[in-house]
Amino acid sequence: MTYHSSLIQELTLEEKIQIIHAAGLFRTGAVERLGIPSLKMSDGPSGVRQEFENDVWNPVDDTTDFVSWLPSNTCLCTTWNPELAEAFGKVLGEEARGRGKDVILAPGINIKRTPLCGRNFEYMSEDPTLTGRMAAPLIQGIQSQDVAACVKHFALNNQECDRMSVDTTVDEKTLFELYLPAFYDAVMEGKSYSIMGAYNKFEGDFCCENETLLQTILREQWGYDGVTISDWGGVHHTEQTALHGVDIEMSVTSDFDEYKLANPLLEKVKSGEIPETVIDERLERIFRMMERIQLGKDTRKKGCINTPEHQQTIQHIAEEGIVLLKNDADKLPLKPSVKKILVVGDNARRTHAAGGGSAEIKALYDISPLLGIRMVLGGDAQIDWLPGYYVDNEKHVSGEVDWQAVSLGVDYTTVQGREQFDAAIRPKRERYLQEVLDAAPAYDEIIFIGGLNHAYDVEGFDRPDLTLPYGQDEVISALAKITKNLTVVLINGGPVEMPWIHQVSSLIQTSYCGMHGGYALARVLFGEVNPSGHLAETYPLHLADTPTEKYHSYPGEIDDNGQRHVHYAEKLMVGYRYYQTEQVPVLFPFGHGLSYTSFSCDDFRLNVRGKLQEPDFSVTVSCQIENTGSREGKETLQLYIGIPEEGQPDRILRNFHKVSLKVGEKKEISLTLKSRDFATYSPEKKDFTANSGTYRLYLGTSVENILYETTVAL
Repeated sequence: MTYHSSLIQELTLEEKIQIIHAAGLFRTGAVERLGIPSLKMSDGPSGVRQEFENDVWNPVDDTTDFVSWLPSNTCLCTTWNPELAEAFGKVLGEEARGRGKDVILAPGINIKRTPLCGRNFEYMSEDPTLTGRMAAPLIQGIQSQDVAACVKHFALNNQECDRMSVDTTVDEKTLFELYLPAFYDAVMEGKSYSIMGAYNKFEGDFCCENETLLQTILREQWGYDGVTISDWGGVHHTEQTALHGVDIEMSVTSDFDEYKLANPLLEKVKSGEIPETVIDERLERIFRMMERIQLGKDTRKKGCINTPEHQQTIQHIAEEGIVLLKNDADKLPLKPSVKKILVVGDNARRTHAAGGGSAEIKALYDISPLLGIRMVLGGDAQIDWLPGYYVDNEKHVSGEVDWQAVSLGVDYTTVQGREQFDAAIRPKRERYLQEVLDAAPAYDEIIFIGGLNHAYDVEGFDRPDLTLPYGQDEVISALAKITKNLTVVLINGGPVEMPWIHQVSSLIQTSYCGMHGGYALARVLFGEVNPSGHLAETYPLHLADTPTEKYHSYPGEIDDNGQRHVHYAEKLMVGYRYYQTEQVPVLFPFGHGLSYTSFSCDDFRLNVRGKLQEPDFSVTVSCQIENTGSREGKETLQLYIGIPEEGQPDRILRNFHKVSLKVGEKKEISLTLKSRDFATYSPEKKDFTANSGTYRLYLGTSVENILYETTVAL
């Protein structure tokens, strides 16, 4: 008999049930009689969320819950640097422990199926290999601090539209090849101590009580022995959850004893409808997790918050997560000696830590881009700011109201509504634009800092389109017509359309880069840091070009009973897999990112070892890479494969490596593939198989910029 089994036998049925459901909005029940404490949980992926009252969603009026705001998962992933992912995790784990937390609800790793998903800024990529390779060390970093990571949301949580009930259908092959691999890496390589079930349904059953996902795949096929936790309010039925669902039920209401795994479960066990063993199995896993995080032990790490070391790590991640998308004629970096700069745009002054839903952070501080520019240039430069565009939904931006509610109480899609909108908003937009155009000629440089905010990158809602809000396209285009000294910076959690792209010579993209984001951006703009970020998702030219639009597979159809159904008709053709295969032109391809220096690659070599099905089999692509420019810099080499199987994308990312090179330095880089990298899922065999055939290999710095291409017969 194990220690856990002995402890379980000492518990009464009522005490057992206390442990498997919430006794507070962010804690489970405790059994003081036996010294079993609550599990204290917190959001989220970008830092430890502020404290709330135990049973009411009221923030605790406290000055002790200020924390470090980390970059979004999107920003982290654009670094393409697994070492930084682990460092990110250590900071998040230390801060969670420093706030007394046992479980941190992070990371978010759902695949970016549509660029409209409002929660994409919390996720990593459209690609499962990149996501998994970044998620695993992040989780290891968190758990090195005696805190359980809770990877989310399992699974197919790819839109916010009707997120609480949408029923998703996807073929088995696509499920295992595209939507599950990152979760597999998270629990098998990262060894995440817990995993969160999603809100949506999968093939008719809610994910938090879904036998296929939680029992057949997670427990039986993957052998996962960690704890499954519901998303808050994700449990709907007692019996189905007890028999097939999550281990711990959490929700957003204060009637804790009436949760589905509380009194309703108690009654069903007492009546003999549900065996008590289903609770005991949950307790075994929960106690194992408590043991893993050393809960209650003197040897457990204490954690810390807001340290200089944390801030330094956040700064480094922000700098590597910034992507230089365009730099014609090497306009960037700007000269630090510039004397007169006009900064334009609401995002230049806005801070973003406190918005977005459960990713919101009560940050110790938040450096805006305008402040960052002042910090870098000092007092000799004249730095002025103008809004340029009018933010007409300020209450939505700050999260005070539903951002999709119409701020003027009118329907803008009707003629009458558009007339009311134009009458109220158009004069302000025109005045703001004219102020900028009148002022611009007097300045040496103009930096437009716009993009999105947390009225659009937000939990609970999807974006209506890919258009920059507030008439920003008009402002950028008008500025580009009167000056060549224009640099555009976009802060956003996902792609936007850029009808002005050929009018501007320099463009930088950042996501929400944490508390040092503004300072990191300024250092990149003025050359103190050489940008090295690469896009972790494709930027399409138009929304109409996206695969979900082609296949009419988003946001789904509503049946006669009001149930929304989404069928993933595009199958494996998501993101770059679709654009490359169908040869659809894009604005910026997956993996794209420029530098202030230049690199060259040569001496490409291919080495095949062993046979495809043997354990020691490997395929290695090697090359020499040299920094041929005038600045120290970093480049990311990406290895894609083309699989000779019908229905497969033209190319799929399978490995990557980021390398740092001094001026004139040359290094050898080798990227190795194993049998699993050539394997595809067989629904008949219920397993991955690497089949014989002629495979294509592509080595490049983006999915389009291929430096070396070859074939290998296996």
